[in-house]
Amino acid sequence: MKSKFIAALYEYMIMKRYAKRTIETYLTWIADYIRFHNLTHPEQLNATHVEAYLTHLAIRRKAAASTQATALNALVFLYAKYLEQPLPQEMNFINSGRERKLPVVLTQQEVKALLGRVSQQHYLAVAMLYGSGLRLMECVRLRVGDIDFDYKCVRIWFGKGGKHRVATLSESLIPLLETHITKATELLERDVQVPAFAGAWLPDGLRKKYQARNRKLEWQYLFPSHKLSIDPESNQLRRHHIDEKQIQRAVRRAANDAGIIKHVTPHTLRHSFATHLLQSGADIRTVQDQLGHADVRTTQIYTHILQQGAHGVVSPLSNLTL
Repeated sequence: MKSKFIAALYEYMIMKRYAKRTIETYLTWIADYIRFHNLTHPEQLNATHVEAYLTHLAIRRKAAASTQATALNALVFLYAKYLEQPLPQEMNFINSGRERKLPVVLTQQEVKALLGRVSQQHYLAVAMLYGSGLRLMECVRLRVGDIDFDYKCVRIWFGKGGKHRVATLSESLIPLLETHITKATELLERDVQVPAFAGAWLPDGLRKKYQARNRKLEWQYLFPSHKLSIDPESNQLRRHHIDEKQIQRAVRRAANDAGIIKHVTPHTLRHSFATHLLQSGADIRTVQDQLGHADVRTTQIYTHILQQGAHGVVSPLSNLTL
């Protein structure tokens, strides 16, 4: 929806330094909320209208609980932060009845088969999804300086919920990373020869603090795009990171080539990382820290998978001699 209200809301979120993905998500839900109420300005709507919309998502659209929760978060932001008319703590709407999906987990042999069929171009990124339990966007947004070879770890800045964390780095990937960073160094040397090159994109706070450092190797994307492009925010020439769709296609193609019949996405590798850590004896709190979960209950879904499957319950059929 292109309107003065949405445009003003966009500018407000940029000024408040919200993540680009958060801005896109919130604006999508807020625009949908406005359309649902026949383009009525949100200032003329209240909590009753919000409840009607959230109930509509659950009943008519059959939205998942997480989807409904995202829509609610967007509207809470709209009313509390932008319009300064906070919604009440207690609201009366029908919660989505769709159960949360159980994560798809690959066996270690399936992961090995998948990685063995990933294209050379995308192997390192896909291997890090599994080796460090990264979310897809965390992976493609990595900077060269986020890799710590001395402590064998990966530093994730501004992950989901704006949180920072440290994840493990597989020692087997170090030679590949060193070669990859050498290529990134050569790429940067060529980029700085381009007069219009403005260096790497940095968030507002870092941009002001490190004005002259966006041309340094440590701030360049670990997985850079193959060409320079104009940054729509500043209209300056930069080298962005690769499009996440490249990794999605690479994982899907490799899973098909490996003959894996499960529904495999990049996030499946993160699920598999967590499950295999628990299988190897890691405690739940360690896995929680590695994944960056705010609540340990989110991490416990992986223990449920192990406890309810062959590792927890033996089928009575196994005791019969047929």
